[in-house]
Amino acid sequence: MRTVTVGVLGSGTVGQDVLNLIQRRESMFGDMGVRIEIAGVLVRDLGKVRHVPPGTRVTTDPAFLQECGMVIEVMGGVDRPLEMLLPYLRSGRPVITANKALLAERWDVLRDYALAGSLYYEASVMAGTPVIGPMSTVLRASTFTRLQAVLNGTCLYILGQMERGKDYADALAGAQALGYAETPPTLDVGGFDTAHKLAVLARFCADGNFPYSAVTVQGIEHITPQDIQAARAAGECIRLVAELERQEGGWRATVAPQRLPDSHPLCTAGAGRNALVYEGEECGTLVFAGGGAGGMITASAMVGDLLDWVLGFPGHVPLH
Repeated sequence: MRTVTVGVLGSGTVGQDVLNLIQRRESMFGDMGVRIEIAGVLVRDLGKVRHVPPGTRVTTDPAFLQECGMVIEVMGGVDRPLEMLLPYLRSGRPVITANKALLAERWDVLRDYALAGSLYYEASVMAGTPVIGPMSTVLRASTFTRLQAVLNGTCLYILGQMERGKDYADALAGAQALGYAETPPTLDVGGFDTAHKLAVLARFCADGNFPYSAVTVQGIEHITPQDIQAARAAGECIRLVAELERQEGGWRATVAPQRLPDSHPLCTAGAGRNALVYEGEECGTLVFAGGGAGGMITASAMVGDLLDWVLGFPGHVPLH
């Protein structure tokens, strides 16, 4: 039995569910001849109540990272996790992350590690609904032409509530009360979370160096009930759409509200869920839809990445 020592950075909802799912899959790892040992979980507040497996070492001291063969990052943010992960990556050890902001905004630093297969990040876009895996493997045989996607559950919830008659302010307040939107909610409703995810996706199908700064972003703050009603009267729905398509001389990447026919996959397959429509010359049109957020949904993708690493599969490699 081989022991694999894992460190976890962060222990919010996703981090706790990652730890519990690793314990739940103990027999699966055992069948592979592996025992997962959690070296430590880095947190900011030791006094906070956490639902983690008994005996889990929770600490504010990151020294345990030195003894880890793999690190799982679920702390969020950009500069702080990068500062902690870079020495680890430089030592040749792999990282699993769901941090789309880090991947989008610090790609110039991280790309070489991704090319080396040291970064695993299926959960960074659409959480447990697998889109990065297919785009980084089998879909590369097809000539990519376009994608459209709904990638932010908070905006989807707000627009859905407005379709039910609420104005924007009340719908946003409801999303914040349920914990869907943070305070301030700009990252979600301003379209920046979606733009982070679009930049990550673009590196698998358009350009391995695709910069986050190339994404044009417009949020949903200006949408009114009158806009919603006009769309519905025309048999359409309004969604915050991430779109990537070829244009003369390169690629056009946008995030903006769009009116789509009610029959569009982003309005049907994506009803209440994240959804992505991928178009390629050889593969045709493919639709991915499912949960795009949530603790255990995200944890399922991250533990799946851990299983891949244990089996010897590389991380998610962008276009060369």
